[in-house]
Amino acid sequence: MPELLPRSHIRRAGRRTAAALAGAVSLALVVSCSGPPDTGQSGHGNENTTFRLSAGTPTAKGGIASFTWGLYAEPPTLDYIYSFDYNQNLILSNVCESLMRWTPQLKEEPGLAERLETPNPTTFVFDLRPDVRFHDGGVMTADDVVHSLKRHLDPSLGSYWIQTFQNVASIGKTGPLQVTVKLKRPDSQFPQYMATAAGAVASTKRIKAAGQDYGTTGSLDCTGPYRLGTWTKGQSVTLDRFDDYWGAKAKSGKVVFNILTDPSAQTNALLSGEVDGSYLIPTESYARLRNSGQGTLFFGEGLTTINVNVTNMKGPLGDVRVRRALSMALDRKGFVKAALAGAANISTSLTPHAAWDAAEPQVKKAAFDDLPSATRDLDKARALIKDAGATGSTVTIATSPIGQDVSLLATAVQAAGTEIGLNVRLKTIAPNAYTALFSDPEARAGLDMFPETYYLSVTDPLDLLSSFETGAFENHADYSNPDYDKLVQQAVNTYEPARRLAIEAEIQKIAADDVLWIPVAEWPTSVFLNKRITGAPTTISYLYYPWAADVGAAQ
Repeated sequence: MPELLPRSHIRRAGRRTAAALAGAVSLALVVSCSGPPDTGQSGHGNENTTFRLSAGTPTAKGGIASFTWGLYAEPPTLDYIYSFDYNQNLILSNVCESLMRWTPQLKEEPGLAERLETPNPTTFVFDLRPDVRFHDGGVMTADDVVHSLKRHLDPSLGSYWIQTFQNVASIGKTGPLQVTVKLKRPDSQFPQYMATAAGAVASTKRIKAAGQDYGTTGSLDCTGPYRLGTWTKGQSVTLDRFDDYWGAKAKSGKVVFNILTDPSAQTNALLSGEVDGSYLIPTESYARLRNSGQGTLFFGEGLTTINVNVTNMKGPLGDVRVRRALSMALDRKGFVKAALAGAANISTSLTPHAAWDAAEPQVKKAAFDDLPSATRDLDKARALIKDAGATGSTVTIATSPIGQDVSLLATAVQAAGTEIGLNVRLKTIAPNAYTALFSDPEARAGLDMFPETYYLSVTDPLDLLSSFETGAFENHADYSNPDYDKLVQQAVNTYEPARRLAIEAEIQKIAADDVLWIPVAEWPTSVFLNKRITGAPTTISYLYYPWAADVGAAQ
């Protein structure tokens, strides 16, 4: 997640999943975890045989002195209040822990809080684990937790997680190992977000001593299974095992993250053994990896969808018929094959199937059965354009060499528009400027659409669906629907998952009917491990779970 983007989830720097094909690199065909199902469900249009989701990688057989990991970009900071993207959280999840924790199965469990009680809908009482030590040897207290959480509320700091705390009325110490958070109104999302970096805890002493340099130099002084070691800017970040960790001891004594910004360099490092593993494999490197015989490419649930973000509903796209026509004309299969080597499931759902796992079967069915077909229908699309009086109208979509999921999707939209009578222009955005599209209205000036890959930070469809509430940060097109807003608030106010998901199914239907974005595909996450190591989770849990502690010797 990028700079200055509260609760936004975007496409990052050209690193995503790859196709796993049988061959020299073996594909782990273990029991699949929850994820995109095969064809036969509305909203899914292809039976994908080029990849399969794995519940995990084989458990490590023993400890290891160290392992190396590829990192596609250097974090600007490791301060948890700004950790809103892959490259930061890949590291931070092993160093700084949160009150709650995501599991590799994308479920929530106790973290630094061993118990969470909710005496009423606006009060959360966190009972903390005793004898938890920071990396400097100090013992974690309720005061540390209060200070860590309150940093998000300090406007002078500009936390990227501020929206998570928008309903917080107070955060206070209510016992030696107890912290109570009171809300202004019920908020079903708040406790879920305590498993992300929004709920992270660090030593108050260290934060105050470091001042504005916290997160960029010196120790982070958190509680995780690893402590921050040497950070050689532009080259690598080293984590050292923390032997006084309260939980299970990490299997590796050290982790070295090598910063490899060039996709070819990353692939060469994986093939040569310079790095032992990596998440977010460059799309263009799939064939070399799968034919190398140097390791295994695994796929897991990514809670991720690829979409066309509609940013302007004042021009031709203000007519829902035009948006529907573009969706009908889009060659999703061709895009997935060309851009993602077939390693995705085409979809017309904004939200991934796995986000609905807690729903009753009939609710999950309702969330997907009435979605538009993913099958192209050019004749019907042309008729919609004609009825809307939009034939020959011009719309503009952003493109960028930042990655194929952006550049090839923009080209696919242009091709679809041309076939149905629209004039679709491409506007090229430099890779280092693409992030601004998500935060700066001026950067979006002149655009009607841009490709967006969105991952959920919690296993709840509302994480994305709330983006279209009136006035929401990522509601770039200023969509406003009182019925939609009412349902979003009902879902926010509903803590019981099954009931909340039933409401969210209604929200999803409106979002689909109004084509608020154009959904394209569900995208799994990937991890490549050489023959030396194993144990890394396959799912996107690595963002908020201490995954490196599970990595050890494969033999």
